[in-house]
Amino acid sequence: MPDNNTNNKRIAKNTLLLYARMLLITIVSLYTSRVVISALGVVDYGIYNVVGGIVTMFAFLNGAIVTSTQRYLTFDLGKADFEHLKKVFTTSVFILGLISLIIVLLAETVGLWFFNNKMVIPEDRMTAAMWVYQLSIFTMVIQIMSAPYNSIIIAHERMGVFAVISVIETILKLLIVYLLLIWSRDKLVLYAILVSVVQLFVRFIYIHYCKKNFEESVIMKSIDRSLLSEMFKFAGWNIWGQLAAVLFRTGLNILLNMFFGPIVNAARGIAVQVESVVAQFSTNFLMAANPQITKLYAQNNLQEMHGLIFRSSKFACYLLLIFAMPIIMETEPIITLWLKKVPEFTVPFIRILFCIVIVDTMAKPLMIAAAATGDVKKYQSIIGGILLAIVPIAYVALKMGGDPTSVYIVHLSIAVIAFIVRLLIIRPMIRLSLKQFFTAVILPCSLVSLFSFILSLLIRQLLPEGLLYMFIVCAISALLVAFFAYSIGLTKGERTFVNVKIVKVVNIITRHD
Repeated sequence: MPDNNTNNKRIAKNTLLLYARMLLITIVSLYTSRVVISALGVVDYGIYNVVGGIVTMFAFLNGAIVTSTQRYLTFDLGKADFEHLKKVFTTSVFILGLISLIIVLLAETVGLWFFNNKMVIPEDRMTAAMWVYQLSIFTMVIQIMSAPYNSIIIAHERMGVFAVISVIETILKLLIVYLLLIWSRDKLVLYAILVSVVQLFVRFIYIHYCKKNFEESVIMKSIDRSLLSEMFKFAGWNIWGQLAAVLFRTGLNILLNMFFGPIVNAARGIAVQVESVVAQFSTNFLMAANPQITKLYAQNNLQEMHGLIFRSSKFACYLLLIFAMPIIMETEPIITLWLKKVPEFTVPFIRILFCIVIVDTMAKPLMIAAAATGDVKKYQSIIGGILLAIVPIAYVALKMGGDPTSVYIVHLSIAVIAFIVRLLIIRPMIRLSLKQFFTAVILPCSLVSLFSFILSLLIRQLLPEGLLYMFIVCAISALLVAFFAYSIGLTKGERTFVNVKIVKVVNIITRHD
């Protein structure tokens, strides 16, 4: 059984590989997003965002099975049950084939009716929007059927694979931008086609890698019916949770379209993209740590599991804050510098979404812990019900005259409530101490956030406007988060660990010099 130090080293290595992947994706995304928005125009970009969102609404079925697959694969790896791994893989492929068929049927009936009767799309862009819709369905089916292969890579903690394949994907995205610039006909249709082709190619690479490196990535001739029933039961409650998450996100996007039109959808799309990029700084760390949480539970090592949950929640929050705080302070000049022309409401959308993602980030290790137990009925039914309340409450807020930001204020409020309820539900499932979680995670994260925000805001108010001062404020904000995270956000043992790592990095640099 790997010791704690070995696990920490593996998490650190995988985190660095994922950060290298993320840095490449971020740099290219900042460039390609700007060019795509400029080439398509605000209206077409809004159409792409909201129409694709209709198809995404049906992805809750896929998400539930993927979560189930990752849990079973990682759990079996933790127990070193390799024969059962093959059964899990075959069963997951069979289930996802059924899910793909269901999603296509729903998208071509219910989804198509909603597209034709409820969406606010300019008449002259309906044909292009239909292309986007159908290609989004095709792309989703590709992603669904390749999900078990991605789950195997994550379960085996081969994060370097994601970094390498991301280089290929990034090159292809740059090629899309080039073709978009030289194309003289309908750019929205071309963009949808090229995105689908790139996704198809990348998914084939993942599948080929798994077949070559993992013996369990083969489809057996027979299905284990007892396992099929068990995974369906586990996935059934995950479907409820995934449905709630997809419905409130897609529902908010559709509400914005129904009340304010595609331009506000463009603002929402930009805000979500910025939030997604910054969230990767914490997501990458959690992706490296999550398999260890499940494996520790499989080994019945609850004490170490609790410690890893505390560290994961806290460190993920700090990593997110380091990059989110500067953008929160200087949202408008940063987005203006990036896009030149910024749709209305983009700035407040980004700021509120960052607050939401900070809350959700601290809760993600708790979600993994709940899935590790295999008993998610109570968790998913209650949390799913809470999240589903977001859309009707937001609808009431809009009917009462609320502006577009009101839907995200509702979202933030419900996210805080859901976080508290998650803690109460998970506590008995893994014998987690709420007092320890408060002391180890909530208190230090709250203090670091509060102190760094107040001082960053004070400095922002004291300095004049201008490009130079924008960079100064951003740099100081990030440094303040790092300083408070180190001084009051880490335990003595964690500071010692960080000091050792810093000394090693300095020695490597000095040696090279």
